[in-house]
Formats: sequence, C-alpha cells, structure tokens
Amino acid sequence: MRSEFETITVERRDNHVLIVTLNRPEAANALNTQMGLDLMELFERFTVDLEGLRAVVLTGQGAKAFCAGGDLKQRNGMTDETWQAQHLVFERMLRAILACPIPVIAAVNGAAYGGGCEIAAAADFVYASTNARFALTEVTLGIMPGAGGTQNLPRAIGERRAKELILSGLPFSAEEAERWGLVNRVLPPDELLQATLEIAGRIAGNGPISVRQAKQAIHRGLQMSLADGLAFEIEAYNRLIPTADRREGVLAFNERRKPNFQGR
Repeated sequence: MRSEFETITVERRDNHVLIVTLNRPEAANALNTQMGLDLMELFERFTVDLEGLRAVVLTGQGAKAFCAGGDLKQRNGMTDETWQAQHLVFERMLRAILACPIPVIAAVNGAAYGGGCEIAAAADFVYASTNARFALTEVTLGIMPGAGGTQNLPRAIGERRAKELILSGLPFSAEEAERWGLVNRVLPPDELLQATLEIAGRIAGNGPISVRQAKQAIHRGLQMSLADGLAFEIEAYNRLIPTADRREGVLAFNERRKPNFQGR
C-alpha cells in the first residue's frame, strides 16, 4: 500500500487500524479529481490486499470540515465531457469505498456537504462531532446527488426523510442525523477521533474473517428477500467453521484468555 498521496494522508494505528484523512484544509477538504483518484486507488487496493488491516477510520483534516463536497472552483468552466470524466472517477471511488472488505467508520469532524455527505453515508457507520453539519445540496446547483446519495441516505434514514432533505437541499445537524439514523454517536470535537479509534480497535480485536463475513452478510442480505438473505448468511457462516480463528476463539474462551486471531 502506498503511504504518500497528494490529497489524503494515511496513518496506521496498532497495526490493524488505518486512519485515512481527507487533506485539503485550504479548500475545506473539498473533493477534487485528485482526491477522487487517491481514494479510489487506496480503497481498490483493499479488495486485493488488506496487508493485515482490519478497520479503516475516515476523517477530515482540521476542525471545521469533513468534506465540503465537490470542488466547485475546479469545476467552474468545465466542459460537459470533462465534468463527466471527473464524475466517473467519483463513481468508481464511491464503489471502492462500498466494496471495502473491512469496516469503514466515518469520523465526521465538521461540514459534510454534497459529496462529503455521500462519502459519510457510504461508510459502514458514522460518528460525528457536535459541530458537524450535513447536507445534500446538489439540486440547488442544478444537479443531483450522483455518488450514492439517493441510494445510501434513504437506506439509512428512510425514503420520506431522504426525499425531504435531497429535494430541498436543507442542511441538518449532527443531532438530527443521529436521531434519524445516519449517525451512530455524537461527541464533542476533542473526543471524536479517540472514540472512533476505540470502536475501530474493538472491531479489529475480533476475528477478522468473522467481521468481514458478517459485514458482507448484513450489506448484501439487505438487498435480498429474507429467505435469500438467510441462505447467504448460512453460506457466510459455513466459511468460518474450518478456520483456525474459529478454533482459537473457542479455545481462548475455555482457557479464559484473550484470543489471538491471525485471520486464518
């Protein structure tokens, strides 16, 4: 995995947790073409080689913005062809985040507008600071959400609420996002990253194959009928039975010690 990127930083914590920080604070961490390419490369890499990682924390640089959405200064004057070419990058980036085999936890530390809100909604779950604000403002610019917003937001908060927010472009607070189901926890800004790292660390301490299989069963099962989802769950479950981690987990329980999972 490459460690140097132009618009994001990556930092490994406790070997198994990766902090990915959107790093364009001079532009409120707005999403430009290069950031799309950087995120796309990083997350697509995870589908090939996790390099021992078990969880990702995704946050923004600074105290004011997670990601202010698409960089409209870069987009100003773009031809239709250039705009569409850029958006193909954003689409591929979004799919790479959604396809990440390990949990992705967003630590939303400020404004998450437009594409920033869509990135947060694509995470497996979200912690947010009290000063975080969310909005899908695309319709106010004559466009619409195109990086999963019309799909992931309704799945998180329901169709009627999502329609209200997407069709009006109204911003909403972290507390409202928590009440409606987009955000899991709201924390003071100085506690946000630590709390997110703590839950990421707890996840990373569990059986890594178990976590990956459970994540896939939840995500894919929700797109199926209940009967098909149950069948998918059992297939995911059965893949865990012959693993060394399953044997280690049961042995550790009986020996009254913490298991040493190896991802095998």
